[in-house]
Amino acid sequence: MSQLSRAARAGDVLAVVSQSGPTVSFFDAATDRLLDTVQILAEPHELCFDPTQRLLWCTSAYHSGYYHANGGRRTEVTVIDADTRRIVDVIDLAPEHGPHGLALDAARHRLYVSVEGGRDRPGGVVVIDTETRRPLGRIDTDAPGPHWFAVSPDGRTGFATNKEAPFVSVVDLERGVLTAKVEVPGSEGLAVSPDGTRVYAAGPYFSPSLAAAPGIRVIDVPTAAVKEVLPTESPALPVHLTSTGLLLAGEVRTIPDPDSALGRQRPGRLTVFAADDHRRIGSVEVGLFPLTITSSPDGGLAYVSCVVSSTVDVIDLATLTPVSRLTVPKLTEAGAHGLAYLPRPA
Repeated sequence: MSQLSRAARAGDVLAVVSQSGPTVSFFDAATDRLLDTVQILAEPHELCFDPTQRLLWCTSAYHSGYYHANGGRRTEVTVIDADTRRIVDVIDLAPEHGPHGLALDAARHRLYVSVEGGRDRPGGVVVIDTETRRPLGRIDTDAPGPHWFAVSPDGRTGFATNKEAPFVSVVDLERGVLTAKVEVPGSEGLAVSPDGTRVYAAGPYFSPSLAAAPGIRVIDVPTAAVKEVLPTESPALPVHLTSTGLLLAGEVRTIPDPDSALGRQRPGRLTVFAADDHRRIGSVEVGLFPLTITSSPDGGLAYVSCVVSSTVDVIDLATLTPVSRLTVPKLTEAGAHGLAYLPRPA
């Protein structure tokens, strides 16, 4: 990255969750210097930045462990002041539990949090008022473990991926109801196109009973159907769309290992497609088990957090070359997870 590019990012910050830290680390986006580390509730997962209030929202899914191998589900969402890097609130969603995915509608002051199901109800999405920081209700997704969640640009439609259920849930956010199930064989990360007509859903990975060829399912929103599959060599988990029209996918490359539920890891891969015509542009190796992806606002850099190596790879998207690698503290094999890019205050 050129000195000019670094200067353009002066004052910007990258926030990174460590699942077993349990911490949120803040790095200078121009120099990669560690600025601060905030201790947080056990097993933080995802981050979401609200630029209107400059608040960082963080889900904590479990007391220990991970999906299907945990020490009990948590119920909290932590709110952090992005500039002072101090916890300002902890929102308890009980009786909802296992909060994971986050999606923000800043214009309507709504935060959507995916939560796991229980004996008496399916999984769903909790709606939080970002001004009062209080839950307003929940929307059922009719699947036990809704994972990532995304909102259409107009704020009217939400999409939940489901690890085990063979569909992506589509919900009407204004009416608060499930409206469609798009047939997808177990899904992980997702992203919505800027015009709201397409959803890109990755998978499958964690669902052997729903095994299918790995790749990115391209969902046509008006018809609620998969129109195309962008093939990947290995299972993809995170998906991200940049401001410049690139579709980024994080591929996990694993060798089965009876001593580890996550398997023996090979270096992961960041694979890049053009969002307009879906051509494959190229790929670059990253750390072990890529789990979350974000990008700089100008679309020049990708940030790929890798949970097993507990690293964040910074990739120049113009050349598909590594720029740097950030190391995030961890206590167990589960480290770097959720990411958020925080532009400097106006």
